[in-house]
Amino acid sequence: MEILVAKSGGFCRGVKRAVDTAFSVPTENTYILGELIHNQDVVDRISQRGIKTVESVEEVPIGGTVLIRAHGVGKSVYRACEQRKLNVIDCTCTFVRNVQKIVEEKSAEGKTILITGHFEHPEVKGLVGWCSSESYVISSVDDDLSAFQDIDVVLVSQTTFSHERFSKIAENLKKVCRKTVEIFQTICYTTVRRQNEAAEIAAKCDAVLVVGGLNSSNTNKLYEISTAHCKQVFRLKNADDFEYEKIFNFKRVGVIVGASTPEWQTQEVLFKMAENGAKDQGMMAQVMADMGNEERYKKGQIITAKIVQATNEGLYLSGSGKKDMKLAAEEIDCEVYNKDEYAAKAEANEEIEVMVVEVKPELKLSQKMVKKVKEEEAMLADIEAGAEFSVVCTGFNKGGLTAELGTYPVFVPAKEIRSGYVKDLEKYTGKKLRLKVLEIRKERRKEIIASQRVILEAEKAAREAAKAEKEAEFFGNIQVGDIVEGKVERVTSFGAFVSVGGFDCLAHISDLSWTGVKAVTDVLEIGKHYEFKVLKVDQEGKKVSIGYKQLQPQPWDLAAEKYAQGDIVHGKVVRIVPFGAFVELEKGIDGLVHVSQISHEWLENPTSVLTIGQEIDAKILAFNADERKITLSIKAIEPKPETVEVKTDSEKPVRAKKARKSNASGNAEEDDYREWNEGGFGGASIAEMLHLNDDEN
Repeated sequence: MEILVAKSGGFCRGVKRAVDTAFSVPTENTYILGELIHNQDVVDRISQRGIKTVESVEEVPIGGTVLIRAHGVGKSVYRACEQRKLNVIDCTCTFVRNVQKIVEEKSAEGKTILITGHFEHPEVKGLVGWCSSESYVISSVDDDLSAFQDIDVVLVSQTTFSHERFSKIAENLKKVCRKTVEIFQTICYTTVRRQNEAAEIAAKCDAVLVVGGLNSSNTNKLYEISTAHCKQVFRLKNADDFEYEKIFNFKRVGVIVGASTPEWQTQEVLFKMAENGAKDQGMMAQVMADMGNEERYKKGQIITAKIVQATNEGLYLSGSGKKDMKLAAEEIDCEVYNKDEYAAKAEANEEIEVMVVEVKPELKLSQKMVKKVKEEEAMLADIEAGAEFSVVCTGFNKGGLTAELGTYPVFVPAKEIRSGYVKDLEKYTGKKLRLKVLEIRKERRKEIIASQRVILEAEKAAREAAKAEKEAEFFGNIQVGDIVEGKVERVTSFGAFVSVGGFDCLAHISDLSWTGVKAVTDVLEIGKHYEFKVLKVDQEGKKVSIGYKQLQPQPWDLAAEKYAQGDIVHGKVVRIVPFGAFVELEKGIDGLVHVSQISHEWLENPTSVLTIGQEIDAKILAFNADERKITLSIKAIEPKPETVEVKTDSEKPVRAKKARKSNASGNAEEDDYREWNEGGFGGASIAEMLHLNDDEN
């Protein structure tokens, strides 16, 4: 049988921090608010230390210490802790803290908060506790979202929620909502990676074991994903649930581990599989070496073990977290054995190296022997095996540099100092050299011949390879139209260079705002993160163009909410043409005042009344958002003259004599207006525009 073990299994960073804290803090008058981790074995071990678990702050004595788990809590809990003068040890996961900040800020803006997740999960309860506006929890892609169609909503997620389900819910929400929808992908990247890896392993295997607490949300997600790709999936809370009979017929078995599962539980499951003949790519040998069993250790073997208890006779160590081994006080590497000092190290889960001195009749360990052996052998053994070492250059000769490593002389040939010819060797005297061994000459006194050049060249090659791999991955995953998050690194006169996944992308100044800007910093701030849309991908040229304005509403998209026929508006004259004047109501939105709508008196040219930059008030005669046109009238809001001078044909202004003969109407004003509107606007005819309020005149 072959086994495939998930590489990213076990405690995530947030859980590990919380568990390590629980095992290291003083136990007196210390309480954990809620179950620290969804793994009963770990919870039991913490309880054995003397730390109690409570369900509310009120259960913690005034002045006591309360540990907040990685799931986080609501804002009111912190206030309650402050009122009871509690010492708070906050182990809230950084990813959870980020979601809390988002919902706090967005709910303060009055927006409705939608959280994808499970209502009873402590993380979700905590997130709801940071919302000052209405909040809702969505757990299924089939949930009815129609109630949010006319509401500004913000969508976030429980950090351990299914990435696939979150994406589908987000799509459904965007289809339903007619107003603003802000979507924040807040699922922990570790969670996404674990879920992807679970799907990959399950697809390759005949059977899958999913290891973790039965009430662990993230582990249950892994189980759910595995069952979608493999028919035979078994859920194990620990090694006690493992039954080899259920999997012995399968050729390939996958092992997937939840974020709430300690390493020693996984090791025990793997060891049980090894006992029954399972094989893998090196994982099993490591597991067997780590398991604390005397019969499997060899004399002379050096092992790493955790200090679990200190007594007057010595220490008890654990190599796997299950079976303890004794290290006698006289074999501990210290001047004087102090029980209390090592008890503190046990509290901190400190690890030490010990050597197996005897196996039978009983296991005997020594820390002192490790020190002795390492002093004699480790230095040259590691170097000979290719380990990098450092020395300070003590001198030079015609052929290269000299130095010492302990009692061993070191020589670095001139050609091995760096790439290229080194003319001045003296400048290296007193400088630190990073070296790898080329040869150990053992004729008389051992001499180490070493090279710094091989290290520098290897690092350069590694950097270039990593850069190429990163670029290949970047260009393999990015496409035109993608929405990406980036950090503004630097700005120029023509745009901003934005780091997207560590790759520099250009946001041209023309793609920052629909209304145009003079400087990039009018829109973007160096060091801040923004969302951009991918506009162009040039893999060959290693260039990606992104836009900021493409994710922002255009001025005309919002115009219908601000302007309507009959409104009185204020604006600035920005352009004057023979047939009228264009008035800027706001950046990107202009309206036209036809010459006939400027004054109750006939005007030959708008410039006789209006000037560029002049601010005016006008009435909206017609509004058409689709065609992006607004027709304005100044005279409509001005008092009409009591009498109207009627001129005879002989008294008509010169303008009448210049009427365009090509127009059948013979109306010069109407011809000018057609240059802008070609036959009417917003449902109003040209004649209606030109003779507004004739009945009152």
